[in-house]
Amino acid sequence: MTTPNKTPPGADPKQLERTGTVREIGSQAVWSLSSCKPGFGVDQLRDDNLETYWQSDGSQPHLVNIQFRRKTTVKTLCIYADYKSDESYTPSKISVRVGNNFHNLQEIRQLELVEPSGWIHVPLTDNHKKPTRTFMIQIAVLANHQNGRDTHMRQIKIYTPVEESSIGACRS
Repeated sequence: MTTPNKTPPGADPKQLERTGTVREIGSQAVWSLSSCKPGFGVDQLRDDNLETYWQSDGSQPHLVNIQFRRKTTVKTLCIYADYKSDESYTPSKISVRVGNNFHNLQEIRQLELVEPSGWIHVPLTDNHKKPTRTFMIQIAVLANHQNGRDTHMRQIKIYTPVEESSIGACRS
């Protein structure tokens, strides 16, 4: 069981982008959900608004599928959760899986969340801190707080490392 990297309460993952070492690539993927209540789907999960959320509508596990058109390097997954607002809808156990397609997904992280409030930063790296290369990421909500049935996720962001620039390395 992995404990996610906690940032200071309310810390925005956009601070990662400001360092110039990563960029958000969620817009390059095709997103799908195992279920959702009408008006509480992918658009709300990706709208940069912490007041909106995806709400599942079915049996567990609740799945968020993120598929890239080509093999993509991913370094960090950021999930916004808010126990105070969502109570029994708040995920308590999450599995993060990667692979080429639905048929060969491998779990790379399993997280236990205890009344989360704010951004949860999940490293998608191996034991040597090397980012993962994958066609697909699946986030599976395995359990909610208070044995809740459906889940809320407010935002999900995916980051890739920015390549080292070769500007200035040219010789005349």
